[in-house]
Amino acid sequence: MRLLLAALMGWLASLSAGTASGQGFPEKPIRFITSAAGSGVDVIARQVGQALAVNLGQAVIVDNRASGFTPGLMVSKAPPDGYTLLLYGSTMWITPLLQSAPYDPVRDFSPITKIGFSPNVLVVHPSLPVKSVRDLIAFARARPGQMNEASVGNGTSTHLGAELFKSMAHVSIVRFPYKSGATAMVDLIAGYVDLAFSTAANAAPHVKAGLLRALAVTSAKPSSLVPGLPTVAAAGLAGFESGANYVLFAPANTPASVINRLNQETQRVLQQTELKQAFLNYGVEAGGSSSEELAATVRTEMARLGKIIKDAGIRGE
Repeated sequence: MRLLLAALMGWLASLSAGTASGQGFPEKPIRFITSAAGSGVDVIARQVGQALAVNLGQAVIVDNRASGFTPGLMVSKAPPDGYTLLLYGSTMWITPLLQSAPYDPVRDFSPITKIGFSPNVLVVHPSLPVKSVRDLIAFARARPGQMNEASVGNGTSTHLGAELFKSMAHVSIVRFPYKSGATAMVDLIAGYVDLAFSTAANAAPHVKAGLLRALAVTSAKPSSLVPGLPTVAAAGLAGFESGANYVLFAPANTPASVINRLNQETQRVLQQTELKQAFLNYGVEAGGSSSEELAATVRTEMARLGKIIKDAGIRGE
């Protein structure tokens, strides 16, 4: 009887440990809610989903929805069991700063992990007599309101990156809005505008061809997307960081055991060489985080960018 009782207690302990670590999860397919098919975040979702399905032993279905509030709203109202997740960009918490939203980015979600980060590149027309961020700041300060920058979309990472730069550098540069990055690059190359904060994918070919001059990258650390390019922070504006995050969230109150399992398996996936290269091809650096780090990122970004949005009077489109 003692041996039987000991064996039973051991079995119960192992069962409890497995439950606590989320090892019983998942028992059915997982659904990634994301934006429209063919978008950048959709490509990221499919790359992560395919690899994660192998690790978890369950299918990961990518469910494309219209961009905007729809994906976040769906996940915020889904059962908190880990089977309906939001894989989205940092617009998930930035757009509510621009207009009324049907969810609260902090209250209504359980952070799982960061998926990746897409920095921007500060580029100028080659005729501009500046070779560094410090040169650009000095040049702009001597010509308040005389320079202009190409900007795409209200509240995008490129738009907010430019506004953050102007605020931190204390310069007055006129914003020229464009509907697409491609048309913005055409006008910058033609010399109709002086500078732009561009995605690496849009800027890199023109920089390589000598049509544009890259001054810095907006990530906190040097980026493998643009080898050899200094950061804005290191080149003249200490503390500067801007770009687009890709993140994974569950509905609020999802069990910690499920969050931990998803975090651990997703971070393993993000270490795969093939996936890292696939991300780089789309201008994204793969990289995970703890759920706590992601929660801190959301709060910090909302406070920092919320001030920029308010001071610049930016509104949703």
